[in-house]
Amino acid sequence: MAIKSKTIYVCSSCGFEAAKWYGQCPGCGEWNSLTEKMKISGNSQNKSNITIESAYKLSEISHIKEHRYYTGISELDRVLGGGLVKGSIALISGDPGIGKSTILLQACENFGRQLSILYVSGEESPHQLKLRADRLKVSTGNLKIFCETDTERLCEYIKTEKPGLVIIDSIQTMSISEISSSAGSITQVRESASLLMRTAKYEDIPIIMVGHVNKDGNIAGPKVLEHIVDTVLYFEGERNLSYRILRAVKNRYGSTNEIGVFEMGENGLAEVPNPSLMLISGRPKNVPGSCVVCAMEGSRPILAEAQGLVTQTGFGTPRRMATGFDYNRLSMLIAVLEKRAGYFLGNMDCYVNIVGGLKIDEPAADLSVALALISSLKDAVIREDAIAFGEIGLAGEIRAVSTCEQRISEVLRLGFKRCVIPQNNMKNISNNAKNSLDIIGIKTIRDAFDAVSI
Repeated sequence: MAIKSKTIYVCSSCGFEAAKWYGQCPGCGEWNSLTEKMKISGNSQNKSNITIESAYKLSEISHIKEHRYYTGISELDRVLGGGLVKGSIALISGDPGIGKSTILLQACENFGRQLSILYVSGEESPHQLKLRADRLKVSTGNLKIFCETDTERLCEYIKTEKPGLVIIDSIQTMSISEISSSAGSITQVRESASLLMRTAKYEDIPIIMVGHVNKDGNIAGPKVLEHIVDTVLYFEGERNLSYRILRAVKNRYGSTNEIGVFEMGENGLAEVPNPSLMLISGRPKNVPGSCVVCAMEGSRPILAEAQGLVTQTGFGTPRRMATGFDYNRLSMLIAVLEKRAGYFLGNMDCYVNIVGGLKIDEPAADLSVALALISSLKDAVIREDAIAFGEIGLAGEIRAVSTCEQRISEVLRLGFKRCVIPQNNMKNISNNAKNSLDIIGIKTIRDAFDAVSI
């Protein structure tokens, strides 16, 4: 007897199973807790014929060197950890129109020199993809377009044709016919991704999936989708700016939190090999409220401009706004500046902006943001050739940061003359760096401002 499957609804709170959906669980009374699942049933004789594989000792497993396919886009290869691993699953997500499909179609030009590609589109027709490929100058002969939204039919096609790479645009358009819910639902996305994962691992074929985002900016669908895949990439950037940042937040085959920087143009996405120079270009001269920050993005030091604006409030409660910087961190820095450093900001509106659309979330940016606010408050200019980085503690102390040598190397490469760092980092600085750059170790916020102000 063949194995049959049917749809049931299971309560996530108590495990109660129902044949149809209820708003309230009949078992425990919870509301909106029933989720759709597939139940597989069959003859008990079939169960006795199931073979159980033995477990492997770690010492008995042979070493297999991972095989990577290079995308031909060095910034994308960096984020992937050196290329796309054979048999892996990557998920790339971002806001609509930010460049997800564009960068994948551009990568097909180089992928086509190494292997055959199956581009599965559930959102665009073959003619639409052809127009985009012509605009991006993609002309590889190893690219096949397959417009399909049935996951089971797609997996059968993959097993039959055995392409070298599969690109699915997007996972929210895929569905399994035995599940009654519509495409894009939590159940459809979860089951479709699981089926594709098993196909990729069994056939040893890499799969890249495009994922939509919800209004909060998170990947739409179940959180298990991010657990299933090997690599999760996020596209970041403001819609009104031409620069895009591709960030790895999960990577089983490389470093996490790596970023790649691109610029969107009429011919697609172009790499930005020196993002620091791009982010600090056009910096105003002799203007209060500007300080350069050096942040680490994965293994790469990035220089960006932190701008601060402090102005008399017109309301009973002063406003605090942050773009590209954590709002709660900004509130903490303002409190430390008032309590520990003696800068009164209680009746001032405070605004912070990281120029270029970059989002910085590491504590080493604390000192630069604080100096930008002090500069605007006192209407004093910070030296154009100075840079500062360090973590600020609640006692007002400047604490040491990691990878200080790498940050200083990037500061030297871009021609800065003075670098203000925490005093505890001075012992790890080489004599060569001290001879090439005016490095000042500081312990307090006031000492830091005296060192960088004109």
